Amino acid sequence: MSFFRSRWVQPPEGIEERDPAALAPGFRAAGVRTGVKPSGEPDVGLVTCDDPEVRSAALFTANAAPAPPVRICRERCDLGSLRAIVANSGNANAATGPHGIEDAADMQERAADALGLSPTLVGVASTGVIGRRLPMAAILAGIEEAATELGGDRGEDFAHSIMTTDSGPKRCAVRLDGVTLTAQAKGAGMMQPGFATLLCFVQTDAEVPDPSVRLRGAAESSFGRITVDGQMSTNDSIFLQATGASGRPLPEGLLEAVLLQLALDVVADGEGATRVARVEAVEAASEEEAERVARAIANSQLVQTGIFGHDANWGRIVQAAGMALVGEEVELGPENVDAAELGEDVAELELGIRLGRGSWGAHVWCSDLTYDYVKLNAEYTT
Repeated sequence: MSFFRSRWVQPPEGIEERDPAALAPGFRAAGVRTGVKPSGEPDVGLVTCDDPEVRSAALFTANAAPAPPVRICRERCDLGSLRAIVANSGNANAATGPHGIEDAADMQERAADALGLSPTLVGVASTGVIGRRLPMAAILAGIEEAATELGGDRGEDFAHSIMTTDSGPKRCAVRLDGVTLTAQAKGAGMMQPGFATLLCFVQTDAEVPDPSVRLRGAAESSFGRITVDGQMSTNDSIFLQATGASGRPLPEGLLEAVLLQLALDVVADGEGATRVARVEAVEAASEEEAERVARAIANSQLVQTGIFGHDANWGRIVQAAGMALVGEEVELGPENVDAAELGEDVAELELGIRLGRGSWGAHVWCSDLTYDYVKLNAEYTT
């Protein structure tokens, strides 16, 4: 099956898909099992670049209670020159106080020692249950093991090592105009990113003169436009590393298409999800107003359950839009709502509302809300 599965993604012409286990030239990765996950699946991963001249960029959660790995990255990393990132799953190392900061710093330093790098060149990422300390003996031993198993064809192992409630790995390897781009991501719940997704790692041999600007633009139009449950994670992190070894610029639209498909994969894999909806608000008084309305509809539990139940109830859409416009007065009825037919075989659908207040528009992608979402989250830590 092609990586670019969604009708909403339009990849550049001429793109070639490669073995998703492979990484872009100059990058190596590994994923190992340490026992942090009860399932016994890989839970510690490393991705590293052999080129000391690599250029990088990173974006993090806007949550006011960021997890220690995010704080370590912001406060102790040279985010423009990251050579490696160490990641673990099964435990978010979030809301763990000063001990959590020490543990994240220890992960960074152990990975740096194992790779022969300065700690400032190693990023840290964690995902999983909030409020529990990391089992550091297992984590540190896993980092050392991963450092001995690095390979340019280990992207699949790394993608598995960052999964939590994901139904499968989210990763790709594509090539266009002499440039290779590879990526791995995870995310299924606690999803309403602020410019980042739960975890995402991108590697390329393209020349990217200003990776921070390029990453932010691509993330805003992809991960910044999705929601599963309206909850912003404490650990959201996305990393881009570019070596420039191909001697060719990053093709226009390539990063954007890859991140959008990964973002939609996250929504489609929303905990218990069966459908993805694109919610669009148009004829708004401002872009901010349009996005506010679109998010209110996308995050409405009544709308999400209606999508799951194949119930095209326009009243719920109007109610959510009106809730987002408190302080204004608008006339909204069925003539303002556009909805694709919610047939049994439709996995992607579109919902729209015309506000009649201006010429601005915005869209957000969401998943439906199912029985399985409640069951999974009710039993997540028990």
